[in-house]
Amino acid sequence: MALIVCNSFFMDRVMKVLEENGIDYFTSWDNARGKGHGTEPHLGTGGYGSTNSVTMIAFEDDAPLEALIGSIREANREIKRAADHIRLFQLPLERIV
Repeated sequence: MALIVCNSFFMDRVMKVLEENGIDYFTSWDNARGKGHGTEPHLGTGGYGSTNSVTMIAFEDDAPLEALIGSIREANREIKRAADHIRLFQLPLERIV
């Protein structure tokens, strides 16, 4: 299972990456609030109030996940500020019912 977390500004890019990898299955949460290591908080307040978006994807095979990881690395090379990079958190998936 993967959780993709990014500034909501980059959700169009995330959706494009999913489409390019043939991933048409996901659950997404908008307006997520938080702060990462060495990044500005995304709490939806302040002069440039931003929030995050979270996209959850359950993978039954490793190949699409590995391709997605490569595509996110590629997308992050185009994002100038490291604090703005799209993050992917991989978790074990025990079962889909």
